[in-house]
Amino acid sequence: MLFGRGKKSKAEQADTAGTVEESGTGADDPQPNQTGVRGDFRLGKGPLDVDEIDSREGYVDLGALLIAPAEGLQLRLEVEEATQRVVAVTLDLEGSSLQLQAFAAPRSEGLWDEIREQITQSVASQGGETEEIKGDFGTELVAKLPAEAADGSKGFRAARFMGVDGPRWFLRGVIGGQAALEREAASGLEELFRRVVVVRGDNPMPPRELLQLRLPKDAAVPGQGGAPQGAVPPSDPSLKQPERGPEITQIG
Repeated sequence: MLFGRGKKSKAEQADTAGTVEESGTGADDPQPNQTGVRGDFRLGKGPLDVDEIDSREGYVDLGALLIAPAEGLQLRLEVEEATQRVVAVTLDLEGSSLQLQAFAAPRSEGLWDEIREQITQSVASQGGETEEIKGDFGTELVAKLPAEAADGSKGFRAARFMGVDGPRWFLRGVIGGQAALEREAASGLEELFRRVVVVRGDNPMPPRELLQLRLPKDAAVPGQGGAPQGAVPPSDPSLKQPERGPEITQIG
């Protein structure tokens, strides 16, 4: 498995995590899913809780998240520059990206309704616009922010936010690139999102605290700790070399 390492400043991390950590619960939370577990508001199967899988074998173990490999998939770990803490993982596939962050959540309440509202307010304050759409995982949010191309022409950059309230955890996915606006182009990333496994752990944690991510034990970060550029652990030789992409977390 190949990993790229993107650095994030402390200010950027505050902008990212604040969207979630300062939010509360919504008044219109959906009913729990068929499992009947309090605080589990998933509409279908996936993303998964670690208790719903038989084995972690075959997954890329990033601590709080287990990622199922896919052909052509590249992984990037986003690192807070000041603390060197891994704060997000980004999956790059077919020219688009999916950024993942998992948070602790209350036992009986969902977070996504109010988080969505907070993202909307943040985008509006930057001169952008948002639209709520219905997706396989529930209500989603498409955000567009003004942007300037290299040739000076005006345009916008888009991100599609997905949020899932699972049992004692909240998983946020942010799709960027072509897949943010084209549903057909997003099918591969949506399937990856559906197959993500969240490892909440049993330790008491305040709601909205970021679940800890880490490098897998058998992976080396290119250029870090003596690892050569392009180092590939033998378990996943088919995955491509990751490249640094735009910071989707700057929206929200």
